[in-house]
Amino acid sequence: MSATSPPVPLALSDLSAKLPKLVPRKRNSIAREPPSAPPPPTPALAPPPDLSSHTYTHPSRRILSPDDHQLFLKSPTCRLVQAFIFNIADSVQDRAVSSVKDCDITNTLGKVTRILQEAEKIQEECPPEDTGSRFGNPVFRAFLDRIEEALPSWHAQLGLINPTQIDEISTYLLNSFGNKRRIDYGSGHELNFFLWLLCLNRLSLLPASTFPALALVILPAYLRLMRKIQGAYYLEPAGSHGVWGLDDYQFLPFLFGASQLLHHPYITPKSIHNALVLEEERTEYIYLDQISFVNSVKNVEGLRWHSPMLDDISASKSWAKIEGGMRKMFVKEILEKLPVMQHFLFGSLIPAVDGMSTEEEAGVPGEGEEPEGGEVKVFTDEAGKRHVHAAVGWGDCCGIRVPAAIGAEGEERKGGVRGLRRVPFD
Repeated sequence: MSATSPPVPLALSDLSAKLPKLVPRKRNSIAREPPSAPPPPTPALAPPPDLSSHTYTHPSRRILSPDDHQLFLKSPTCRLVQAFIFNIADSVQDRAVSSVKDCDITNTLGKVTRILQEAEKIQEECPPEDTGSRFGNPVFRAFLDRIEEALPSWHAQLGLINPTQIDEISTYLLNSFGNKRRIDYGSGHELNFFLWLLCLNRLSLLPASTFPALALVILPAYLRLMRKIQGAYYLEPAGSHGVWGLDDYQFLPFLFGASQLLHHPYITPKSIHNALVLEEERTEYIYLDQISFVNSVKNVEGLRWHSPMLDDISASKSWAKIEGGMRKMFVKEILEKLPVMQHFLFGSLIPAVDGMSTEEEAGVPGEGEEPEGGEVKVFTDEAGKRHVHAAVGWGDCCGIRVPAAIGAEGEERKGGVRGLRRVPFD
């Protein structure tokens, strides 16, 4: 028998020639995502206007349609608001709260702090009724009535005596505590507080040298006050789900807080998950302080479950990435969101532009007289979704009222609450 191998059949021998060669895929052929747009820059802040012959007006809503909104976005007022907020953020880059010394607190800053302290005293004199409900407490309306009565004397402390001037400027402060009818609060009300400070800047009472203290002294004092108010009256998140904020209520602590941490040597974005870092550094950095507060009022442990957006942001490589993202969010999710900006108030110091609607022309009530529970206009949002907000109750397009997590936590803390029904993402 021959020791040689048997011949390979012809069909099998030709098969290797017919199979296509495997060619590795080239990396260059893979479509790559375009780089993200750079964060919006800080516009130059216009100098205070000449007020020698100025006429003050009561602030009112002027963004009542998509056309009004587009006029606003192209206006000097939009640039003014953005410049004010972003210049404050720039002023606290790499600065801890303790970097603001007593000598940096001007006479006006001291008076603003005292106004917030007096507002806290009023809150203590208006204790909430024990309604057993986790929704907004009606005593909040009595609290706002007391605040409104105190506004003239508070502004007299600031050296303002013109009644029309006080009426215009104080309207922003009144609207910074929440909505009287809906008993809710959100980032739009927070913005009203800074619009009040912007008015004082336009009067040359808060020059640029005070900007670090506005973020690191005045904002924390305002946050402490609002936490007491939220805890007492169970203010609901504005926008039915608090959708315009990173947490239920606030936005600016995250913008200014990210700027504080921009080049921190050891606190990284992931540090917000470290309880020890939060405990030791929260008094110096308002981003960490806000994270601690959010954790304290949620009834589920872990940012991943109760604040997924904040959890996602913590995966960023640097605070610069987060700070840039917060700037984009301020523009995209507040200034460019019609449902938010419909509540923006225009006066003479923060003026509307020609062609924008008035409340009288549109036949809608003022912000303070708006019926409880919804918008007053029919419009189509940026995504092409049509909104029909009835006079009473939330429109079907925006879901139902969702109580604040702080209300649920408060009722559970009292004890004796049986079978409190959980709401998703409390």
